[in-house]
Amino acid sequence: MSISRTAGRGKSGPALTDDGSVAVRRPVRGDGSDIEAHRYLQALEAIAEDGHLTQRSLANRLGIALGLTNLYLRRLVRKGYVKCVNVQSNRLRYLLTPKGVTEKTRLTYDFMQYSVSLYGQVRQRLQAVLAPYALDKQTRVAVYGTGEAAELAYLSIAGLGLEMVAVFDRQPSGRFLGHPVRDIADHREVAFDFLLVATLEPPAPVVDDLVQTGIARERLVTLRQ
Repeated sequence: MSISRTAGRGKSGPALTDDGSVAVRRPVRGDGSDIEAHRYLQALEAIAEDGHLTQRSLANRLGIALGLTNLYLRRLVRKGYVKCVNVQSNRLRYLLTPKGVTEKTRLTYDFMQYSVSLYGQVRQRLQAVLAPYALDKQTRVAVYGTGEAAELAYLSIAGLGLEMVAVFDRQPSGRFLGHPVRDIADHREVAFDFLLVATLEPPAPVVDDLVQTGIARERLVTLRQ
């Protein structure tokens, strides 16, 4: 499957294929291009679901600033994926074009393939880094994070006979995989052998933050190097 003809990439946006569509590259590079491509997909999905979507509501959905949302929308309009219609003197409506529907389908398929590939790589890494802990009888694992990465980590933890003793997050809420989600500030209240940092993003900033909370760096295990 062809993904990565990136001659159209510049400082102003993500990589583009020869036909002007947004390129999705694998594996994750950590340079922000995959994140931007995913935001384009999220924007197309949001517009397809709600023709009355405002820039502000889209910004909230994407978790980015209003000005950056405006930039994304202008690019989508320029590429012919989205049509901007004046419904009032001070109100715009965004509609997905047939070309936008095709692009949304392509991006969805690419991200599904990307996820399968990435998850396979992560599971292989987890097997490699967790196995020594199991052999050393360091079996009490705490997990930091509550997303898909944490679910993937849980499968490897269970498969190696390790015990997940706690789930931590910066914004604790509810339960996750049968455990109450605890504030990472309370990590000293739980006896664990190591903390698994469950993020698929480059882990260095999260690791540095956790070290600042008082967790020894050697007790932190990441899904990615």
